[in-house]
Amino acid sequence: MSNICVLQRSWEEAQAEISDIRIRVFVEEQLVPLELEFDGLDQTANHWLAYNSQKQPIATARLLSNGHIGRMAVLRPHRGEGVGSAIMGGIIAQAMSTDLRLLYLHAQLTAAEFYRRLGFSAYGEEFMDAGIPHIALALDLPR
Repeated sequence: MSNICVLQRSWEEAQAEISDIRIRVFVEEQLVPLELEFDGLDQTANHWLAYNSQKQPIATARLLSNGHIGRMAVLRPHRGEGVGSAIMGGIIAQAMSTDLRLLYLHAQLTAAEFYRRLGFSAYGEEFMDAGIPHIALALDLPR
């Protein structure tokens, strides 16, 4: 994870970088329909971007005002480098500095263990979203 920089960015500031990562990961790699990927919630969300040592954007995620984390995407060459953990650390720190007491997300089953290692617990039944199996997970934040 050395030389990774994580910044909180607005949609207006970083729409092109965020969109590029999400299109590459979700639309091109995972075949999520474009109209499902961009749901109209980005303008009001808080976004995080991770940059590599060459200052290239390599990962993104967003946090909605209700505590819902979503659209976590790490470009394939950078998976397993701690980039996702770095972004989640930024999101959790931001949430703890506000009135949020609960974070939740809908993880692809293949990513559920990643979130469990960060302290999230699964709840409910598995479900399909955009043709991909998911599970809901939540994290209670300390008061």
